Amino acid sequence: MNNSKRERLEVIYDILKTIKDKNNSIKPTPLLRSSNLSFNSFSEYEKELLKKGFIKIIEDNVQRKHYTLTDKGFNYINKYKIIKEFMGEFEL
Repeated sequence: MNNSKRERLEVIYDILKTIKDKNNSIKPTPLLRSSNLSFNSFSEYEKELLKKGFIKIIEDNVQRKHYTLTDKGFNYINKYKIIKEFMGEFEL
């Protein structure tokens, strides 16, 4: 697996895990801050994750946006952990 691909997969994992760790609901600004990405980079990941159905946007009762994981997002987290364990076990 090339380095940029691995880094991209890891960034996606980190974003999804952050949402999960915040009781599956986080506002855009705290998620952007925790991602350590530029606004433009974060926006690209956000678009991709929404388009591919890993996350969705929900609004609370005062129209504030929150990100939440879909089943596909939870599945990605679980599969990513398996891949990382595999790579570690075989020193890849």
